Amino acid sequence: MQNAAAPARDAADRPAPVLSVVIPIYNEQEALPLTVARLRPILDGMGISYEVVGIDDGSTDATPMIMQKIRQEWPELRIVRFARNSGHQAALTAGIHRAYGAYVVSIDADLQDPPEKIVEMYELAREKNLDIVYGVRGDRGTDTFFKRRTAGVYYWLMRKLVGKNMPNQAGDFRLLSRAAVDALKSLPEHQPVYRLLVPWLGFSSGEVVYVREERVAGSTHYPLSKMVRLALDSITNFSASPLRLATWLGLLSFLVCFCLAIYTTLQYAFGSTVPGWSSLFIGMLFIGGVQLICVGLLGEYIGRIYSAVQARPAYFVGYDSAEDTAAADRDQRVSEYAA
Repeated sequence: MQNAAAPARDAADRPAPVLSVVIPIYNEQEALPLTVARLRPILDGMGISYEVVGIDDGSTDATPMIMQKIRQEWPELRIVRFARNSGHQAALTAGIHRAYGAYVVSIDADLQDPPEKIVEMYELAREKNLDIVYGVRGDRGTDTFFKRRTAGVYYWLMRKLVGKNMPNQAGDFRLLSRAAVDALKSLPEHQPVYRLLVPWLGFSSGEVVYVREERVAGSTHYPLSKMVRLALDSITNFSASPLRLATWLGLLSFLVCFCLAIYTTLQYAFGSTVPGWSSLFIGMLFIGGVQLICVGLLGEYIGRIYSAVQARPAYFVGYDSAEDTAAADRDQRVSEYAA
């Protein structure tokens, strides 16, 4: 078992492929064969060397066995298996850090992002010498109304935090050059959110627009709870704005209390001293609510500081087929030399 911080080794000193396709995979036994059947002809037809890095994020169904069976017929498939489920962003991190290619494309296994666009991304990056090519969702008609609205709010808020360098409606379907990958690997992020980190780099970039398709099989692995967590991680990992919000809420609370104090003094001066339990009760609720919000925001940041100080790896790699192949090739060369 390998620590997340352990560097990936070169596969038997072979030349690095031109393209690496990173696919986070979690319980995709139904979708995976369909994804491979659609993806492989596209990559074979590009006429370049490539590898497909499938990150098995601790799947509990038949996904690991299916991946091993596919690899027997598709040697370009490289299997990296986590010791336990660590999450989508951790799987992306492992894939990006361990990919060997001069260009690295990340795509999900549900075929909502069309793999045909990989060719367009690669050609655009080569033609215009770009370090980043984003897959931008031009049409999300297959998503529910609620998901479209919440996604719109998320991207609006993130563009306010990161700036206009962040493309609207760009998810984790993107192409990165080796320079961009090395830059991401150098960042000391404990819980990276690549939708924000990649635009923050400021490298030359382009866009490829596509229509988001329906999930090819299975059910979504990104329910509302994970969407909320992604939004919270995006905000707290990338901006101190919530702490400033706590400051402004505290100031607003002070102003409200100050106004209530003036009102109470005037009522006392004019002899209207009838007890007003309603205003007192509302004031106490308001102050208590603001305090709880501020404490909660501080807790989120302190929790992230505590997690960073612990320095626990985000994932553990239990198996990497490329490294096993590299060891076997080295042993074979040693045996031939000894003979």
